[in-house]
Amino acid sequence: MIYFRSDYSQGAHPKVMEALANTNLEHTDGYCMDPHCENAARMIRELIGIEDCAVHMMVGGTPCNVTVIAAALRPYESVIAARSGHIYKHETGAVEGTGHRVTAMDSPDGKLTPGLIDLAMEEYDDEHTVLPRMAYISQPTEIGSLYSRAELTALRKKCDEKNLLLYVDGARLGSALTSEENDLPINELAKLCDAFYIGGTKNGALFGEALVILNKAMDDHFRFMIKRQCGMLAKGRLIGVQFEALLEGGKDSIYFKMAAHANSLAKKLRDGLAGLGVKFYSESQTNQIFPVLPAPVVKELEKDFFFYEWAPEKEGMIPIRLVTGWGSDASDVDAFLQKTGELLGR
Repeated sequence: MIYFRSDYSQGAHPKVMEALANTNLEHTDGYCMDPHCENAARMIRELIGIEDCAVHMMVGGTPCNVTVIAAALRPYESVIAARSGHIYKHETGAVEGTGHRVTAMDSPDGKLTPGLIDLAMEEYDDEHTVLPRMAYISQPTEIGSLYSRAELTALRKKCDEKNLLLYVDGARLGSALTSEENDLPINELAKLCDAFYIGGTKNGALFGEALVILNKAMDDHFRFMIKRQCGMLAKGRLIGVQFEALLEGGKDSIYFKMAAHANSLAKKLRDGLAGLGVKFYSESQTNQIFPVLPAPVVKELEKDFFFYEWAPEKEGMIPIRLVTGWGSDASDVDAFLQKTGELLGR
């Protein structure tokens, strides 16, 4: 079985595993209060070029999103997101479980826009309704599209106008940063948002995300909220060790090399399928692609390849999601293209 289901189906990059093994017998303080987490935080501050920020090692994407939103918002405040946004569609009501509504807006390309924020704000009237206080986006989006520098700058301007915080989910941030079509480097992204995280789980780590909080008000007693949300890892150094390994060398680190590798294979897959006449559910620019194939072809492909059926069958066609990762191989892509071509008779 060849895996295109996710970019975290394998364990971790060998360099990460080596770092964990080499530090395995060390004694350090717990709860991310150790030299490895401190050093990883220093590396991140150097990478974004901002010293005056807080860096927290988090166990995973959903705990990170839920903790940030619960910490930043008052009980009567809500967060605006695209309807396809992870906090709305794929986190089982975790944000709502903290008492905060997610105001979901329809967006054909998965991106939140200033116009959609204006529409969401129209729902706020007085103290009888929730008050939008945060805009949530993913970079890249859940369907692989990217926010450009101009788009994020426009969102920042709109958030300032409406007194909204801007939070960026970076579960696949490495893929966004290394996309051929990206014009928003990490240092500029950091200047445009109040908080974002650098995803490790989906780019070569066993687990873990590095949350960067730029807005000091959001960091007030933040570790208390991590603990309250059951996200404080006793053996916290395990996250710090991994990010040290991932980010060693800065922009030349394996973190960026792995993401670029995944993107290049996704492009090969996308171009190959397009050459077979396949249409796509979305215009992805990163390591997730969404081809639309005849239902019988999908069912045959599922015998040899593991992937998601992304949306229900419609008029005999099924959109699927194919994801490449750090451990994907060109031969995997070649095998999928060959089999798909045979099934399509091309």
